[in-house]
Amino acid sequence: MFPGAAGCGEPQRRGLFVTLIQDPPVLSSRQDIEKLVDFAKESRIDILFVQIYRENKAWFPSRIADPAPYQDCFKKVLEDPLGLLIKQAHSRGIQVHAWLNTLSLGRNKASVFLEKYGVSILTKNLTNKKTLEDYKIDGQFFLEPGDLRARGELSAMVEEILNAYPDLDGIQFDYIRYPDRKPAYGYTPMNIERFKNSLGLETIGENIQAWKDWKRAQVTETLECLAAKARAVHPGIQVSSTGCLPYVRAYHEAFQDWPAWLNRGLVDFVTIMDYSPDPREFEKWILEIKDKVPDLKEVYVGIGAYKLVKTPLEFEQEFRYWEKSGSGACVIFHYGSLLENPALAELLL
Repeated sequence: MFPGAAGCGEPQRRGLFVTLIQDPPVLSSRQDIEKLVDFAKESRIDILFVQIYRENKAWFPSRIADPAPYQDCFKKVLEDPLGLLIKQAHSRGIQVHAWLNTLSLGRNKASVFLEKYGVSILTKNLTNKKTLEDYKIDGQFFLEPGDLRARGELSAMVEEILNAYPDLDGIQFDYIRYPDRKPAYGYTPMNIERFKNSLGLETIGENIQAWKDWKRAQVTETLECLAAKARAVHPGIQVSSTGCLPYVRAYHEAFQDWPAWLNRGLVDFVTIMDYSPDPREFEKWILEIKDKVPDLKEVYVGIGAYKLVKTPLEFEQEFRYWEKSGSGACVIFHYGSLLENPALAELLL
């Protein structure tokens, strides 16, 4: 049993990821927006993390990303769908946080950023690249964290979002990392030049500590830039990021130092993706989190319901363990999985 377990102190918070991979997306229907808010209220969900940016496409009015999805949803709902969701959620005491797939362009070969800058804005390893497909990593295109053009575009996009939706309660930066599959990335002309100029070094390689530290710093500086922009436009907004597990993966492969982000106050909380289908591993990883941060209240634990749709007993085990953990909240990934198997949703009622 953890100290500060359920039943002591403040009520535990619950969050829910609302993804764009549902078909149709929630934001494309007034009825589905109302259904989501009703579901959240009944399930004691305090925060909705609503995905509004994915694959360089925008579900908000944008001149920087592709606004076609927003325009399509607007026509169906007959008003701004995210604005409607915020209004309805607030009327029921539920917060809404914008959730962004920050450095991922997904599979979008026609993305605005690619058309504007070409492949030079994508992170790359040292293997020969002949086609655009060669830049894909785990099926996705990734922006280079050390590319100042990428930071500028993303920062301007954050400003667009918060100016359009001043009532947003928070903004969460997902995919704020290097790709962690065979993690020898970062070899773009701009990133290499900035590394050499900054440190006065000519040698670059995966065995050089300064190069690894540099890449980790680029991820952190990107987050720092976006968080500063968010707080400048909307003082008091809750700024958060997602974090990978296990920590060795986050730190050495994704070059993501989420404990440092918390310790430095770059974010108000981190949603750690504890997406294991094995309850024993889920528990092990929460204990690992506890070793990395002084205050577990600053950590929101993500539960991967999408991996547990067919195993509701395992979902219940993980949820019950989270209740005893003392973390700030659980965040369930995702709404569509709870709809797919009502046995998971019943646990929340």
